[in-house]
Amino acid sequence: MTDKTPQLAHGDEYIVIYEGGPYDGQSDTRISTDGSWDTSLTVLAAVDGNETQQVYTAVTAHEVGETVQVKYTWDAPDSDETTAPEDRGEL
Repeated sequence: MTDKTPQLAHGDEYIVIYEGGPYDGQSDTRISTDGSWDTSLTVLAAVDGNETQQVYTAVTAHEVGETVQVKYTWDAPDSDETTAPEDRGEL
């Protein structure tokens, strides 16, 4: 991150944007508990009724208006394995 890294205070909201994996293209709102954003997030994703833990890592943060947006990319090696579509018996 650069010198223009956005600043958060305790209790500020920020927007999470997910890239890759089961949450690709989704967003979420989180609240800063310590004056910064999380460096990684673990989220539950249901694939064919099976819950898996998926890890996303913060890669960029920028301010849009007065809102901080943090982009998180999917960390496949640290996430639970998901079944490929061709192995689900659907194809």
